Amino acid sequence: MALLTSAQEASAAPDGRTAHDGPRVLLSAREDRLDSTLALRRVRAHLGDLRPIGRSDLDPPPVAALVCDDVPAAERLLGLGVPVVHLESGHPDPAADEAPPGRALGRIHRPGWLPPSGPLARGARPTGILAPQRTGRSRTRSGTLLLLSLWGVPDAEAEAFATGALRELTDAALRRTGSCTVVADTGLALLRSALGGLLEQPGVLVHRAAEVDPDVLHADAAVFLTSPVLGALALAQARRAPLALLPPLGPAQRGLAEQVAEVLPLPSADDPGDPGLWALSAAAAAGPWHLLDPALDDLRGAQRVARTLRQLALAPM
Repeated sequence: MALLTSAQEASAAPDGRTAHDGPRVLLSAREDRLDSTLALRRVRAHLGDLRPIGRSDLDPPPVAALVCDDVPAAERLLGLGVPVVHLESGHPDPAADEAPPGRALGRIHRPGWLPPSGPLARGARPTGILAPQRTGRSRTRSGTLLLLSLWGVPDAEAEAFATGALRELTDAALRRTGSCTVVADTGLALLRSALGGLLEQPGVLVHRAAEVDPDVLHADAAVFLTSPVLGALALAQARRAPLALLPPLGPAQRGLAEQVAEVLPLPSADDPGDPGLWALSAAAAAGPWHLLDPALDDLRGAQRVARTLRQLALAPM
């Protein structure tokens, strides 16, 4: 069970106030899954006076918990008598065999404009889009942000991408935009090995997604290349920002990419030599988001999940 453990993060409210006396709520996410870490950060920004805690701070037990994707963690907390909001943050992996915990309040990150991927679990509710708290971007943005998810990707497929397309895209991003920041959820050793000497170049960085804030990095980047994952799509949509999709890796990404293609004509980052790929920051209308039905354009998913957690914390079931 991966949790927020920093004392600073546990006590600081989004506006800088401290919440030492607020109800204690446990926050948990799968740090090896990009969607999960993005979802937790975005919900956490709306907790107000609730006091987030980590796994080492369970005495006394928290009044409620938010668990993103980690079914065993949710089951353990429910066994301790802690009310749980279980959030499914990304497109489901068809090979996954874990059912959401039935005793938890189930929430599913699912934009209204996306075609359904199957029936919802009993009692689960779609959240709408989990958008970042701040939707503004830097006027002086520069460089490239490459947001990569290797969660659920077979080892051979991940290695082929890292040693081939990733290296080529990073090299082209450095030459075309001056810098490239690669943020990934897992497989960091593989990525650093594949990039090799490129990491010695000023402007090329590799970060673990759980240790940085991709939403902040995106605000400062001119070009956005991303795996087809819901958290990244939500980020670009909320900011009406252009993006290009990396080749989908693994069954979950391929399934989501197929569904998105039914609705949105998003460009692909499959040709590092394409000049248009590096001119995304100047794209007219800042991407295809104007094509979506405004009635389905609900960006309040993070607030909605935070409100559910707050209701549990103030009036536990």
